[in-house]
Amino acid sequence: MTTTTTPLDRSSRARDGSPDKLRTAIGSAVGTTIENYDFLAYGTAAALYFNTVFFHSEDPAIGLLLGFATFGVGFAARPIGGVIGGYLGDKIGRKPVLVGALLLMGISTVAIGILPTYAQVGLLAPILLTLIRIIQGLAFGAEWGGAILMTFEHAPWKKRGRYTAIPQAGVPLGLLLANLVFLWSSTLDSELAWRLPFLLSAVLIIAGLIIRAKVSESPEFEDTKSLGLVVKNPLKEVLKNDWRTILRVISLRLAESGGFYVIVTFMLSYLTSGDEPITERSTALTGLIIAAGIGLVTTILFGALSDKVGRKPVYLVGSLLVMAFGFPMFLLVNTGLPVLIVLVYIIAMAVIHDSLAGTQGAWFSELFDTNTRSSGASIGYQFSAAISGFIPLIATAVAIPLGWGGVALVYMACGLLGVIGTLATKETWNASRRAEVNAVIAGR
Repeated sequence: MTTTTTPLDRSSRARDGSPDKLRTAIGSAVGTTIENYDFLAYGTAAALYFNTVFFHSEDPAIGLLLGFATFGVGFAARPIGGVIGGYLGDKIGRKPVLVGALLLMGISTVAIGILPTYAQVGLLAPILLTLIRIIQGLAFGAEWGGAILMTFEHAPWKKRGRYTAIPQAGVPLGLLLANLVFLWSSTLDSELAWRLPFLLSAVLIIAGLIIRAKVSESPEFEDTKSLGLVVKNPLKEVLKNDWRTILRVISLRLAESGGFYVIVTFMLSYLTSGDEPITERSTALTGLIIAAGIGLVTTILFGALSDKVGRKPVYLVGSLLVMAFGFPMFLLVNTGLPVLIVLVYIIAMAVIHDSLAGTQGAWFSELFDTNTRSSGASIGYQFSAAISGFIPLIATAVAIPLGWGGVALVYMACGLLGVIGTLATKETWNASRRAEVNAVIAGR
């Protein structure tokens, strides 16, 4: 038996959201935390360990480049995961995609923790690492759209920025957990220093699957299905009708994700590598941890701010700050002063990055119709990831001839793309849209 949404149901849902709105947001956040823990743990390990563990090279810079190359391979696979996950999300529902993606990510991450090293099996080690990294990319690509859209479609309409920022806070929380574990494991004088962070993710996966199993399906998807509006081929429809919007989402995302990986992955290597490192690993990891902890709050605050002033103003300011902070960021860390290094992480992560991440969930979802929303948002989000995942590799390659100034320009270029994308994308939460929502809530 199918049901349709009555005007009263629609008015109530617009005002209050679904009864499962908070559980859904928290369940989605737990999943995105685990996904980001798993995915970002690789970035930390690539910066600190994998150049010697999995790649045989007399030149440390070459080993680092190879480590970041496999880091990027995972991102290259994310669009495929986004296409598959988005298609299935629009066809069979958001929830099955969420559970399947989390399970796939968990298995692949634990597998990294038990891989043999180059010293043990030679070239087979980096080959296996690359294959598992591709599987991670597929899982992560399918994850984001389902988590964000489930939260968006359960939330009160006037608070969708705030609610969708909750799973987005899984990015700093996953980063926080990954670096806390690496900070602790770095004290171990054995292979467990890099293996344990991957093995421990098994505990998080079990907890995440239990929570997600209790989350109900998206009410908007259920409405779409009951009304017979599920399209035969959502991927084809969204590429035909919304390809320009997908390109805008890619541009918007590059400001956030490109800048993020300069800070989270390249900067960690820049500060701690070489014959005379700028600072100790513990200082860099502490900066990341503090910024990530603050980000748990600021991500949600920026999402809530976008409910008040609109999506575009918040995103434009964040993108402009990426452009402005490129050179000051390196000038500050080059002093080697721990307090300034930590300050750079706080500004770059908790302020600049989180202003963008906190706004994306609601804005990207609002740009697409319900029956193609999962496909459209996922494709745009993950295709940008395929590019930004190679940012650490690009930054490392640019730094060899140009030094840190070249990396600052790469970071600023990401901000410029964000500015262009913001100016080219429509505002989805302006005064007229708020008036429409108020009318629905009033039952008019």
